[in-house]
Amino acid sequence: MKILVLNAGSSSQKSCLYSIEENTLPNHPPNPLWTANIDWTVAKNEGILTVKANGIKQEITLDIAHKTQAIPKMLNTLITGKTKVIEQLSDINVVGHRVVHGGIKYTKATPITPEVKAKIAELIPLAPSHNPAHVEGIEAIEKVLGNVLQVAMFDTAFHQSIPLENAAYPLPFEWVEKGIRRYGFHGISHQYCANRAAEILNQPLSSLKLINCHLGNGCSLTAIKDGKSLDTTMGFTPLEGLMMGTRSGSIDPAILIYLMREHSLTPDDLNTLLNKESGLKGVSGISADVRAILQGIKENNFRAQLAFDMYIHRLRSHIGAMLATLGGLDALIFTAGVGENAVLVREKACEGWEFLGLKLDKTKNESSPVDEDIAREDSSVRILVIHTEEDWAIAQQCWQCSQE
Repeated sequence: MKILVLNAGSSSQKSCLYSIEENTLPNHPPNPLWTANIDWTVAKNEGILTVKANGIKQEITLDIAHKTQAIPKMLNTLITGKTKVIEQLSDINVVGHRVVHGGIKYTKATPITPEVKAKIAELIPLAPSHNPAHVEGIEAIEKVLGNVLQVAMFDTAFHQSIPLENAAYPLPFEWVEKGIRRYGFHGISHQYCANRAAEILNQPLSSLKLINCHLGNGCSLTAIKDGKSLDTTMGFTPLEGLMMGTRSGSIDPAILIYLMREHSLTPDDLNTLLNKESGLKGVSGISADVRAILQGIKENNFRAQLAFDMYIHRLRSHIGAMLATLGGLDALIFTAGVGENAVLVREKACEGWEFLGLKLDKTKNESSPVDEDIAREDSSVRILVIHTEEDWAIAQQCWQCSQE
C-alpha cells in the first residue's frame, strides 16, 4: 500500500510517500520512499521544491505566479526522473492531510468528503495561514488523482477531550456558544509522543500522567492523563501560551487596546507584530532560531540572554500549570526541533523540580538522545526526548481508515 502524506504550513508544503504492507502496520516508523518540501520563503517571486529519493536530492524552482501548479509538479517527481519511486500516480492508495483547524466537530482522522472539505474552508477565519493551504492541497489531489481516498488528520482533534472548564474563556457565555474557546494545536504530535512514551516506559498509556513539550518555532505544552488531553497552552489560535520563535505567546490583552488607541495600530499591524515580529526574534533582535540565540549569549549579547531567560521562565511557568491540572507527573517529554536538539533548553527547563523527584542526568542529556530516558536512575519522574513523527502518525491513521 502506498500512502502519500501532505503536511501544509503557512508558507511551505512538506510531503512524503510510505510503502506499507496491506495487512501489517509496522510498530515503528519506516523510512519514506520519497520526501518533498516546497518553501515559498526563500525568494520574493519564487519557491524552491526540494525532493529526496533513491539517494538523490533534487531542487526545482517554482514560479509564484503559478502557485497552483506547485503540488502537481511535486507529484510528478514521484513518477519521473532520478527521484521516480512508483510507475504511475494511480499507484497511490491513500492521501493523508494534516489539517490545523477542525473546530470541535472532528475528534479523529476523517475521510474527506465534500462536507468535510467545506467545513475546513469554513474554519479559514480561525486559521487563515493554514486552512487555505489544506483546501488547496485537497483540491490538487482531486484533480490529479481523482477519487482516491483522502483522509484529514486534525491538529485540534486530540484536544477535544479537554473539559469545558479548561477550554472556556472567562467571557460572557454566549461567546463560548459562538465558538470562542480553547481548541489547542500540535495535537498530532502530542498524541504520537504520548503513545511513544508509553512504549519507551513499557507501561499502559492509560496509567500515565504526562506533560509533552512540543518546542519548535511554534511551541505548546499538553497535560495528558489516561491518554487524553486535559489542558494545553495554545488556545483559540496557535498564538496563545508559550513564548515562541516569532510569536509572543500570552500577553495582557489590554496591551492590544493600548496599541490601537495610542499608536493607531490596525488589526493587520497587530497580527504581524504578535505572530511574526515577537518572541525570541523580537526580544533578541537576532533571530527566531534558538541556535542563533545561544550563539548571541556566547558573545555576551544582553538581549539574546534576556530572550532566552524569558523563554525558559515562561516554559517552566506553564509546566507548573500543567502539573496543577494533572495532580502529579510520571514523565516530562521534550519533542520537536528545539525540544529534541537544544541541550540547554532541556537542562534549564528541568531545573527547580527536584522537590517532585525530577532529576536530569546531564551526561545523558548531552548525548544527542533520541527516544530515550535522560532522567537519573534515582529520579521518580522520567524525562524523555522523543523524535516526533507527525507524518508517520498521519500515515498510520490513513492505513486504519483504508481497513474500515
